[in-house]
Amino acid sequence: MMKPRPKRFIAKPCALRIGIEDSGPYQAQPNAILEKVFISITKYPDKKRLEGLSKQLDWNVRKIQCWFRHRRNQDKPPTLTKFCESMWRFTFYLCIFYYGIRFLWSSPWFWDIRQCWHNYPFQPLSSGLYYYYIMELAFYWSLMFSQFTDIKRKDFLIMFVHHLVTIGLISFSYINNMVRVGTLIMCLHDVSDFLLEAAKLANYAKYQRLCDTLFVIFSAVFMVTRLGIYPFWILNTTLFESWEIIGPYASWWLLNGLLLTLQVLHVIWSYLIARIALKALIRGKVSKDDRSDVESSSEEEDVTTCTKSPCDSSSSNGANRVNGHMGGSYWAEE
Repeated sequence: MMKPRPKRFIAKPCALRIGIEDSGPYQAQPNAILEKVFISITKYPDKKRLEGLSKQLDWNVRKIQCWFRHRRNQDKPPTLTKFCESMWRFTFYLCIFYYGIRFLWSSPWFWDIRQCWHNYPFQPLSSGLYYYYIMELAFYWSLMFSQFTDIKRKDFLIMFVHHLVTIGLISFSYINNMVRVGTLIMCLHDVSDFLLEAAKLANYAKYQRLCDTLFVIFSAVFMVTRLGIYPFWILNTTLFESWEIIGPYASWWLLNGLLLTLQVLHVIWSYLIARIALKALIRGKVSKDDRSDVESSSEEEDVTTCTKSPCDSSSSNGANRVNGHMGGSYWAEE
């Protein structure tokens, strides 16, 4: 959730400077019958219902489709709001990654991961390590609560499980003094997160080439860290090296259960990211970019036809105000 002062004095001025308008979505024409259908029955009327409404209102079908599109857009946050949210997350991820890598650079377990288990559990807790843990835990708790008030995304449930697992891992490792391996896990995850938020910022600002480039870089870093380094470096030490050095311990099952759950989420996200990155690369090779501002990636309605309807003057503008990004870069909403 974006804090009031940073949003007002940092993120919002930056957004306005690069041309993101401080305006809400286009308001649909008031209509009691359509509003009742929208609220009580469906936000996506099928062909049969559209034809029935067309006869009832004496409107053509395309005009009714435009009305429902604009009405759905009213419930979506404007681009400025999404930009501010991404800028807040980008700032945190970048700063915490810098702090983490600087702290770990002088830590022996960063260079020899088996040091995570030497003299366990009698390992000192330095102030730098303590602050690292507190900042990460506080941030993920804020994400947990703000998820219910921030922009609703398609992966809401997966993100909810992710936040639960992350908070559980951070708290559990801190209570059991497994903070050394915990710092490695946190830093490994932070390395790709700020790249995704940077790509989103470029997307909302309509810097399409920069947006696609950043997303492809993010995809590569994500795959390497989550499908390569994480299982072969982190899981290897928690599953096998810890057992070898300190022997069986009661929390071994819970710790590795949470870490393996996290790995399952990594695999799911990697599949989604690979699919989106592949489509971005394919679209990037098209000489004529026919991408347009549309409501969302999941919409299958014909935008071009809609803009030729009686609500022509408002259809494209409404989409612009709501999304402010190219339809081809729908990954930002994914």
